[in-house]
Order: sequence, then structure tokens, then C-alpha cells
Amino acid sequence: MNRPKNPYPWNLNRRQFLGACATCAAYAYATAAAPGAMKLVGFEVPADGGRARVRLVFCHEPADRPTWPNIGYDYAGRIKELAARLEKACPNIEFLPVTLQKAEDAQKLLLTDNDIDGYLVYLVGIWTGVSRAIAFSGRPTILADDLYAGSGEFLIENAAARRQGLKVVGVASSRFQDVVDALKSFECMKRMRVSRIIDVTDAESLGDMPKTIKGVFGTDIRQVTSAEFNSLYDKADRIQASKWADTWIKGAAKVIEPTREEIVKAGAMYLAELDLLNNYKAQAITMSCLGLIYAGKVTAYPCLGFFQLNNDGLVGACEADLASTVTMLMMNYLTGKPGYISDPVIDTAKNQIIYAHCLAPNKMFGPEGPSNPYHIRSHSENRKGAVVRSLMPLQEMTTTLDWNPARNEIVMHQGVTVENVDEDKACRNKLAAEVKGDINKLLGEWDRFGWHRVTFYGDHKKAVETTATLLGIKVTPEA
Repeated sequence: MNRPKNPYPWNLNRRQFLGACATCAAYAYATAAAPGAMKLVGFEVPADGGRARVRLVFCHEPADRPTWPNIGYDYAGRIKELAARLEKACPNIEFLPVTLQKAEDAQKLLLTDNDIDGYLVYLVGIWTGVSRAIAFSGRPTILADDLYAGSGEFLIENAAARRQGLKVVGVASSRFQDVVDALKSFECMKRMRVSRIIDVTDAESLGDMPKTIKGVFGTDIRQVTSAEFNSLYDKADRIQASKWADTWIKGAAKVIEPTREEIVKAGAMYLAELDLLNNYKAQAITMSCLGLIYAGKVTAYPCLGFFQLNNDGLVGACEADLASTVTMLMMNYLTGKPGYISDPVIDTAKNQIIYAHCLAPNKMFGPEGPSNPYHIRSHSENRKGAVVRSLMPLQEMTTTLDWNPARNEIVMHQGVTVENVDEDKACRNKLAAEVKGDINKLLGEWDRFGWHRVTFYGDHKKAVETTATLLGIKVTPEA
């Protein structure tokens, strides 16, 4: 399926970014050209954000003391080896290494550290007190046990930090990749802090939501009215919109209800969405789509455009749901995969949860992954417009979650996909999954977390728990 060149250098991968031209020139070229062969892809680090800065703290006692790992141990050699492996494995992180032997030294470091995204404390020896000083500072910290070297102090201080509910994650593993995987959370957190979400809505106020999101994730929220959006829609190049319609029609297994005119309108909506993302240098957009459509304030559904954005590594989210949008953005950075917002239905007779909505991507494993078939259909509730029914992959593990701003809590469950349900009632997409866990327990959290959930392909439970802990968010398993 053909796609246009990327109008946003801050969304390119590293190789593309280093050779990218200025934003305005790239955008002008992309919107002037027909849909081409180069795909939009998820970015690694926004251009104005830089790499995540992680203070890398190695701690041990002097080598002349009889302790773990042993007297006379070559601490310097082990530190050099670990630092080199970390640098190679984490190119999106700027490590700031230091070796400390006393808690007092850690306290002095904390007083002078500025602009640090997180701490990795590598215990290559024991009983320095350094790990406690940093873990209990309130700053996001990963404690890593170099097995048979830092184990005693690691176990005690990690357990104490966990009991206190601090922003501390412990890694005690012979698999070095487990430390690398934990560090990806710092990359994600950095990106969240330099990202922006657009909310297209005519609501008088967004309440405390922008402030809450900023406080937890650091992400900026910008409200845009339907009038501003419509001005971009009216200016959208109809030739380009028509070419996008042809691209989507050609890529579809079949088109059922919508006319080509409706799909061309969706193409113009997509161009307006791209303009907004460019104008505000944003990475995500959500819209009060149903409210604006039913009020006659926008003339087409944004769904095909959001379908394209989600396929290409950005975020297009339903119904001005900022909680789900920020969840999609966080997981996009963690996993490189798009999210699928839904209004779930539960069928206890089959031990299934059915994720139902009228918008879904068809590249569930990310921009570079395979594409699954899709149909272009009308929106189910009013039988108008153009949306995508995505026939999503089956027999795959999924991780489903959502963030609650009032509670600063993530609810999460997992399941294995088993069917794309063909049922005329309710939304066009109905992805059924067999629940991993107790389906009766899954009936218990909807009053506190609302109806929406966001589903991601893959087993991301550990990544979610790690990132949530470092952000100070509680995770509640709901099955």
C-alpha cells in the first residue's frame, strides 16, 4: 500500500533523521507529491528532545575488603565492561557514568544533578548505602544486581523501595537484555516529555486533564476548535485527497457501503489532520468525532485518516479520549506498535472479551510489520461516512490497558485473539480474545475506569509495569 513521504523530520528513525531536510521543505514536498513509496514511521527521539540522559551509578566498596564478590576483585574492569555493553545496546540514551563507594557521595551527587531523566544504579559490590540514597530520593531509578556481587544490598533496598511505593524498579537477572529492556522506559518517558497531543473539540474547557497529563507524563495538550480544523479541511488539496481515497480503496479487500465521494472526504480530513500535526509539531491527535459529526460541525469522519496515522507510527485516537490517547502514545514509544481503542463486550460463556470500535489499524505489529486485510465500511451507529473494518491477526497474545487520570492508575489485562466477529450490531471492528485469567474478575473495574480500553499486540505486561512504576503510576490487573 503506497504512502506519501514523511512531512515530519521529528518522526523519522535515526538514519532518516540525520539526513532529513528542514520541516517546512519536507512537508511542502510531501503534500505536493502523489502518495509515494516511502512510509511514515515512528520516530526514535523527537528532534528537539535529544537522547534520554541517564545517570549511570556503579557502587562498590574498596577492593581491599573481604566482601562480595571477593577481596581484590577487579571492579574497574567489570565497570568498564558493563558501561561499554550499555552504550552499545542503548544508542538513544546518553549515559553519565560515575562510581560511588559511600552514601554521602550519592547525596552530594543528587544535590548537583540537573536535567537527569533517570538513574541506573548498578550494584557491582555491596554495603555502600549508595543504592538506598538514590532509590529513596524520589527520582526514577532502576536498581540492577550484578549477580553474586551486589545481591544482598540489592534485595534489601529494592524490597524496601517497593514497599514504600517509590519510583524504583529492580532487575536481578543473568540476562543482560533485561536491564536494556528496563532502560527503554527512560527513553519512552523522555519522548513523552517532549511530545504534544492535539484535542479537536468545542468543549468550553478540558478541565484538569491537560495539567494532570503534564504532571504525570510531561506531555503537552493543545485544544483546537472545529472551526480551526475546518479551515484546514476546506483548504485541503482535493487532488491529493482523491489520490488517498484511491490508495485506500485499492488496499481494501472490499468497499461495502461508502461511495468514493465519502472516501475522498476522508482523504481531505486526513490532510487536515497532517496539517494540524505539522502546525503544532504534535505526535498525536484525538477528536470529539461523534459529537462534532452529530452536531454538524465537521462534514466527515476522521477514521480513515486516523487509520493511516496509526499505521505509520503516529497516534490518531477516538472521541477526544485524552486518557486513551496518552496511553496509545506511551505504548507507541515503548513497543513501536499502534493501539486499538475499543468499547469492549464480555461473553462469559466463551471466556471472551470482544473489543468493538469503528476505527482500527491494519498494521498491528508496527509500521515495518505485516499488513492484515481490511474493509471500508460506513460508521455503524449512524450508517454514514467511511471507516475501516480491520481483520486483525488471530492466535496472538494481546495486552490491553488504559490510564485513569483521577486515580493515576493503569488497569490491564491480557488475552489471545481468536475471532474477527462478523455481527451487524454495534461497531464495525469486533476482535474477540480469550481472556488470560478470571473473566469474572474482568467484570469488576468498569465503573472506576470507564468503557474504553486500548489493545496492543504482544506481551507487554513487564514493560507497562516498569514504565508505570518509574512514572509513579499504580497498575491494577483486572483479570
